[in-house]
Order: sequence, then C-alpha cells, then structure tokens
Amino acid sequence: MTDTFRLRLAQLNPVVGDIAGNAARAKAAWEAGRADGADMVALTEMFVTGYQTQDLILKPAFVTAAIAAVERLAADCADGPALGIGGPVRAGGKLYNGYYVLHGGKVQARVLKHHLPNDSVFDEKRVFASADVHGPYVVNGLRIGTPICEDAWHPDVAETLAETGAEILLVPNGSPYHRGKPNLRLNLMVARVVETGLPLVYLNMVGGQDDQVFDGSSMVLNPGGRLMAQLPQFDECEITVVFRRTPEGWRADPGEIAEIPPIGEADYRACVMGLGDYMRKTGFRKALLGLSGGIDSAIVAAMAVDALGPENVRCVMLPSEFTSAHSLEDAAAAAKALGCRLDTVPITGAQAAVGEALAPLFAGTEPGITEENIQSRLRGLLLMALSNKFGEMLLTTGNKSEIAVGYCTIYGDMNGGYNPVKDMYKTRMFLTARWRNENHRPWMKGPAGVVIPQRIIEKPPSAELRANQTDQDSLPPYEVLDAILECLVEKEMSVAEIIALGFERETVKKVEHLLYLAEYKRFQSAPGVRLTQKAFWLDRRYPITNRWRDDG
Repeated sequence: MTDTFRLRLAQLNPVVGDIAGNAARAKAAWEAGRADGADMVALTEMFVTGYQTQDLILKPAFVTAAIAAVERLAADCADGPALGIGGPVRAGGKLYNGYYVLHGGKVQARVLKHHLPNDSVFDEKRVFASADVHGPYVVNGLRIGTPICEDAWHPDVAETLAETGAEILLVPNGSPYHRGKPNLRLNLMVARVVETGLPLVYLNMVGGQDDQVFDGSSMVLNPGGRLMAQLPQFDECEITVVFRRTPEGWRADPGEIAEIPPIGEADYRACVMGLGDYMRKTGFRKALLGLSGGIDSAIVAAMAVDALGPENVRCVMLPSEFTSAHSLEDAAAAAKALGCRLDTVPITGAQAAVGEALAPLFAGTEPGITEENIQSRLRGLLLMALSNKFGEMLLTTGNKSEIAVGYCTIYGDMNGGYNPVKDMYKTRMFLTARWRNENHRPWMKGPAGVVIPQRIIEKPPSAELRANQTDQDSLPPYEVLDAILECLVEKEMSVAEIIALGFERETVKKVEHLLYLAEYKRFQSAPGVRLTQKAFWLDRRYPITNRWRDDG
C-alpha cells in the first residue's frame, strides 16, 4: 500500500468542438505528468469536447467522436499514470456529463454527474440526464471520490462518497467567472471539507467561450479547510500535488498559493481573455473598432491591444460636422499611446448623399433622432466594409448602461462581432480606465503607462450626433442611472422598492420603460464578456414583446 500519491493538475484552456486538439493537449499533459512521476493526471469537466457545448452535444456524431477520442487516449496513455478527463458518456440510452478515469490501456472507471445546473448560463437538464451518485474509484491504492462541478456545490454527493470509502475528493470543473466567484467557490469547498473530513482538490478550466470566461483559480484544501495550494486566476498552469498518508488520513503537502487579484483587475483580465479567445477560437487575428475620442471606445481599444497586440488592432475615426476638435485630438492621442493604427474616414459626404436621397420624403419634417441615427448607421456601414475587405473583426464598444436603456443604434454603433465591455456599467468604465492607466501586467500585450488620455476620462460623455450634445441631455446622470439599473436588472427590485431608496418615481419609471423598450436591440446585439450574474443574454432572458410595467 502506497504512502504517497502524486496528483498532476492540468488547469488548461480547451476549445469547444476541437476534439482532436483537446485530446492532443490531454495527452501532452499526461506525458508531462508521467515525466514528473505522477500517479494520476487530472483534467477538467468535459475537457475532450470543450465547455460549454450547449446543443452541440445533442448531435450524435459529435458525441460518438468524443467518446472515440477518449478510447484512443486510453490506448495511447496505457504505460504510465492514470488520466482523468471529462467527456460525454452514453449509458442505458441516455447521455451524461461524465468523467473518465483511464489506466492501463482501458477505461477503468466512469463517473456520471448527479446534480445538473439549470440556472444562470447553464441548461444542463436540457442536454444531459441526471445519474445516481457514483462511489469512489481506486488509483494505485488510493480511493478517490469525484463530484463533478455542481455535485460539489451540494453536500449530498461528497457525503455519500465519504461514507463509501473515498479518501480524497477530486472535483473537475467548468466554472465560469463572475465577480466574487473565487470566494464563493472557496467557501463552498471548505464546507465540503468540513462536512467530510477529507482533503479536496478543486480543478477548474481557464479560457473564453463566447460570453463566458473560465478563470481557473483551482485549489487544494486539507481537512479543516486549510488552503494548501492555489493556482493562478486566468492562467494555464500544471502542477503536481503530493498527498501523504498520515495517522489522521491523507494530507496534501503545501504548495504555491497564487494571489487572486481584486475585482477591478479580474474584470479587466476577463474582458481581455474573453476577447482574445473569441478571436483565436473563431479564426480571427486582427480587429478594428471605431475610435470616437470617448471613454468606451478607448477602453475597448486598450483591451484589444492587450489581447492581440497593437499591430493587430486598427482604430478608425469617422468624424462628422458635429465631431469636436477635442474628440479628434483625443482619439489620435489614444491610438498613439496604444501604438495601434488610426485611420480617419469622414462621413460628411456620405451623410449629405443620404440626406439628398431622402429629402423628397423627409420634406416638411424637422431633423431629429432619425438624422442622428443615420450618422451612426453610416459609421457602422463603413466599419463593416473595412471588416469585410480586410478580414478584421469589428468590435462594438457599448457599455451595459447604454445597452440597457437602448442608448445605441441598431445597425449602427451596435454593428460588430464581439463586445468586451457589454456587461460593464458606465460608472465602472471610468474606474477601469483609471486602473489600466495606473497598472501593467505581464499578460498585457499593450504598453505600460497612460494609454487612455486623461481628458477622455474627465470630459462629459457625448455621442456627438448633434451640436452641443451630451448623454445627460436625455439620460439621468450615470451615477443615478447605473444605481437604478442595478436595482432593476441585477436585483429584480420593484419600482416601489427603488423609490423607497430615495430615487424619484419619474426617473425610475423612465429607466424602467427604456429598459423594456430596448429588449429587441439586446436580442440582436453582439456577444460579450460576462462579468456579473445578470449579463444580457443567458443570465437574463426577457420577452421582446412585453406590455407589463410595474406601476408600484
């Protein structure tokens, strides 16, 4: 009977649908573990398919290919440590979210997920069946219990595994980021350790997948909830954890404890990773965006440069007769500070041509929102033309406040393939700009120092679609707007409850009306990074046609 067990943890970034590529990465991790003398190499939930697959997993040919890849891995990884890898399992005519343990050239064990998350961004009950709780399996004499992701968020699976002889718990995960998630996970895993008295390994994947960013932050806990190792947030990482048998049971040796960054930094990193992985995994190398001289586009430009490098980002200034000299100067200063290309394409000629074409039909009407939207749509048209011509993905730059109340033009500034700041309120954009100017990290591909000119941060926000326009002409101050939106969107509070906090009823009702009115725009908006538990898309699903209003 062994008194030590070397468990190799692979916190990696799989690609949804790239079964061959994911399997190759799994084999490489196994080979590294074999060279390190590991008894077992562990990968994350649904690693062979990538995660989340959504309805792709309902395609039988996809499942067949994934299972075949796992079986080939079993044969290819026969001479060495066991390999734990997540993937789909067919059993009894049903499809399960499973975890394979490969050892000695065969599938030694299959663990099937019991608790299926069916809230926020998860719809696992739609695609998987729930299985009975599986007992522990044995690798080199050690009895390992494996609650798969959600199974560890409830006490029953871990308790059953402890009662049936598990000596350690290995929890493979696909757990996406939102603010405060690392502390939430830690508290829950400590609870499982306290309840079972067993050491626990929480292994999470990293990487962006559409709107979700998986942030790693894997950890190892000893009984009593003592943190023995903490893998970095957002970074790929492979480490070997040594467990030793003691009179009190198995215990993990201490290892490196990576610092989890504060929320402001984590949000920015999530946006950069989400954008970079979306580009890489969809086959794009270069991006472009309209750089207006305002804070939103400046932050997106900084994120794009940090994700892709300045040589792969094109900024375009599209001035009209209403564009101020300050905006021209600020856009140029931001592009120069970031080191990326800036092109200028005036829209005045195109605007005049459209005005002339519509003049007979618009005769007798007053200029207004329609003419403002024409400017935005001309900009969207020209940016999409550049995207099509040069194969550069167009990024949209609208923040959550604007998207919430429809302060954006469909088929105009909403054009584009991805929006890294889609889930970031305007007030937080200012904090983010200041943070980026004051901080630089090794994972950033952009330069250090002030990359967003101070004047961009300080000047009143404006769409500059008419003379002397500011956002506050038609919206409450952003401090007020964002506070009301947080109540309506994040907390689902009633109008009466919000008024009781001290907000004017007329303002609250106006914001509520704009929020519901803009649902059709959000339905057609580009995907973007999820930072909160109420991001616009899978977290918050409202009908487009909806007459209900809260009269409280």
